[in-house]
Amino acid sequence: MSAEQETAPPRVRYVKEDGVARVTIDRPHVLNAMDLRTHEELAEVWDDVEADDDVWAVVLTGAGDRAFSVGQDLGERAALDSGGAEGTTFGSRGAPGWPRLTERHAFAKPVIARVDGYAMGGGFELALACDVIVASERSTFALPEARLGLVPGAGGVFRLTRQIPARIAMGHLLTGRRMSARRAADLGLVNDVVPHEELDACVQGWVDDLLRSAPLSVRAIKEAVARSSHLSVEQAFGSRFFWEERRARSEDAREGPRAFTEKRPPRWRGR
Repeated sequence: MSAEQETAPPRVRYVKEDGVARVTIDRPHVLNAMDLRTHEELAEVWDDVEADDDVWAVVLTGAGDRAFSVGQDLGERAALDSGGAEGTTFGSRGAPGWPRLTERHAFAKPVIARVDGYAMGGGFELALACDVIVASERSTFALPEARLGLVPGAGGVFRLTRQIPARIAMGHLLTGRRMSARRAADLGLVNDVVPHEELDACVQGWVDDLLRSAPLSVRAIKEAVARSSHLSVEQAFGSRFFWEERRARSEDAREGPRAFTEKRPPRWRGR
């Protein structure tokens, strides 16, 4: 890291409390656009989240009230292009911050995207990689890369066509057309759309519900969904899943039924 990088303020805020990691892309002056240093800082956060057994859920958002993130920092991209740097394509292998959340296919802990304002380009792709999306009514989603001579290389091409009807996805991918939060909800991309002033309460409701669930069950379900999407039901039943094997042998697997019969809240250990 250069001396300039060491003295510059962090691009990402990261706080852990009561089993929840709250991650904030903190560049509101550029609508939380992500430069290479942002990706480096985010990678350190995801590494820490994965390693910390006391973190059961993550909330990801952008600073300010205008944007979740507008994606790649195009000012930095233009400067890199002028300097002869290699252009971007699908995936980020070999680039700073790899693997990014969009490519951490085995990331086991649930991530809630709190979207308030623009989720564009890589910002939209980052939200698509999350498990739950909660958006304010004023939020807007788009993948405008085709209008910029680029492609949605952080998974937008692959995830959008799997998460909404393919023809509708193609229309947005090929034209960069914007999508309102309500339209995103109608298509099944967003779990909840609420007025701006109710956003944090809605997100907290999802957090509370996640924390009521057994963390190993949550991880087992998330892994099974991700790893079985290309399989037949018969093949899926015949597969082995790392987190399910851990859950099945855990104390939590016995604690749930025991707590139910004793008419008390379960005390999850998550280990």
